[in-house]
Amino acid sequence: MGSVRAVHLPIGAEREGRNDARSTAGDLDLTIYSLRKWTRLALKGNPTIMLLLFTPEDQLVYCDELGAELRALTSSIVSRRVQGAFLGYLQAQKQRLTGERGQKRIHRPELEEMYGFDTKYAMHMLRLGFQGLELLTTGRLSLPMREPARSFLLKVRRGKVSEQECLTRAGELEQELTDLATASPLPDEPDEARLEAWMLDAYRRRWSL
Repeated sequence: MGSVRAVHLPIGAEREGRNDARSTAGDLDLTIYSLRKWTRLALKGNPTIMLLLFTPEDQLVYCDELGAELRALTSSIVSRRVQGAFLGYLQAQKQRLTGERGQKRIHRPELEEMYGFDTKYAMHMLRLGFQGLELLTTGRLSLPMREPARSFLLKVRRGKVSEQECLTRAGELEQELTDLATASPLPDEPDEARLEAWMLDAYRRRWSL
């Protein structure tokens, strides 16, 4: 039961036909979740799922009444739980970039040849840190990202920032996210009861059509 679709689609979404195919210009990355699964991921603070709650109105392809209701529940969904999700994803990206976890730099060999490391992977590693900090301190995500983070990430993607500098900045972001586990102004937990009540009511309304 999907009721919101955005122009910019989730990073790492499954591509039609095969899961490991690389994205190229004009591709459509598409992932479809049941409302129940989407809700479960949102309550855990999944970084990709969070984007849908903050997509600007003029970037939505389609949003019906239920979609608007869901987005209005953002304050009940976002909590300090997002800290663990964003920190965990950042650390996993960092470990893969350095080869500590899984195979190193296997997705974009042309970037490694050009810059010495996968700059796109490094960019997404740092993006998770910047977005996690914004969400944990403001309860919101800016899309597109705010300056100066946006310009810095573009420099990373274009190979104008060294791998060591990227890893150093990632380490700083890790520490800042760690500190926000207790310092964030967000509530400790999401309002699961409110979101579950809305979800069940949404299913009932759709089933009655």
